[in-house]
Parts: sequence; structure tokens; C-alpha cells
Amino acid sequence: MIPAVLAQIVEVPSDINELFDWPAVLPWGINRVVLLTFLATLATFLFLYIPFRKPRIVPTKFQVVVESMVEFVRKDVARDIIGPESVKYEWLLIPMFFWLLFLNILEVTPLVNFPVTSRMAIPAFLAIFVWFVFVFVGFKKHGFMYIVHTLVPPGVPKALLPLIIPIELISVFFIRPVALAVRLFANMIAGHIMLAVFFVTTAGYFVLGPKLIAWPIPFAFAIVITGFEIFVAILQAFIFTLLTAVYIESSIHVEH
Repeated sequence: MIPAVLAQIVEVPSDINELFDWPAVLPWGINRVVLLTFLATLATFLFLYIPFRKPRIVPTKFQVVVESMVEFVRKDVARDIIGPESVKYEWLLIPMFFWLLFLNILEVTPLVNFPVTSRMAIPAFLAIFVWFVFVFVGFKKHGFMYIVHTLVPPGVPKALLPLIIPIELISVFFIRPVALAVRLFANMIAGHIMLAVFFVTTAGYFVLGPKLIAWPIPFAFAIVITGFEIFVAILQAFIFTLLTAVYIESSIHVEH
């Protein structure tokens, strides 16, 4: 039985399915997840468009920040990993990083506090899209030999091929997208749960008069975790973009 104090703090669903049911808040079935995804997409567009719409000779602070972040993705991710051909894929990697960053940072955005990437549909969509991209790049660059070079690494003895081919097939074409999606999803939902636990605990102690002195402890943990989750939001956007570049590079230079 749930204590009365908790009933004052959290609304307990009568049906567990309510935790996974997101009713529409706008016409055409647009629920909270879809709405926040649209807002993050708009924020990404404006963040990348406004500084470069009319760039100044003496850049503003905002322009300097955006240019520095774009140059970081372009140089330290795309160019350093993919090489000279990276310019062909900047259209994907740069917006992907910023879009994921905005989706993730919603976790600690006041009045929102909901990371869209903690819903498996978004990480799964991105992972499948990345899968199509690196497979397409491989076939475009090497034709059918892309499959041959991927499944048969150079220098492997022929006697081991019956073992190596299934392993490479599963690891490249199945494990990669699954790992991409699960890594992003798990990190974001774990942080979301930790924040919820500490803030609800803070509220619980605050409501309990005799234990009022205890509420600063979980509140301090909640503040620390909030700062940590900002770091995680940036890190996960970077890791997802970095691995996308790695997979594209492996399709371009698959013979190595």
C-alpha cells in the first residue's frame, strides 16, 4: 500500500499501461513525444541557420559558439575519421549531432524534463537510418564486393571462414544498429529515472514535517545528477555521431 505522503507527491496510475500511453495533445494524433521532437527539430534548424544567414565579419558570441561546435563536428569527427571524403557526409553528421543534443537536453529543460530519446522509437529510427546510410555507401563504393569484403576480412584462413562469416554478418548488419539504439536509449532513460527518484524523494521529505531537515540531501544529489545529465546529453550525441562516422568510414574503406 502506498503511503499517504507519496499520494500527495506523485499520481499513481490505476493501470500500468498508462505509463506507456501518450494521448494526443494536438490534432492529427500529435502527442507529447511528437511535439517535443518537432520542437527539437525546429531548434536545430534555427541554431544552425541564424548564425550563418548573415554572417558578420566580426562575429557575435552566439556565432562564435555555433561555428566552434560545427567546426568540431566537421574536423574532429567527420574529417579525422572519414578522411578526404568527409565533405560528402557533413550534411548528415552535423545536423545529427545538434538534433540529438537538443533531443537529449530536454531531459533537464525546465517545465519539460523529458528526454525524447528515452523512448525507443527515436533511437531505433536513427539507428535504422544510419544502417541504411552505411550499407548504401558500401554498395555505392564497392558494389557487391562490399558484402564480400565485409564478411571475409583479409588474411583470414579459409578454414575459419564458416565461423567468421556468420560472426561478421551478425556484428556488422545486426549488432551495429541495435547497439546504437540501445546505448542511446539506455543512457537517457537511466538518467531520467535517477532524476525522478531524487526529486520525488526530495518532495517526500519536504512534505514530511518531522523529517524536514533530511530533504536537502536528496536535493543535493538531484542537482549533481542534473549537471551530470547535461554532460551525458552532450556525450551521447557525440558518441552516436562518432559511431555513425566510423561505420561510414568502414563502408568506404571496407577492403582494409
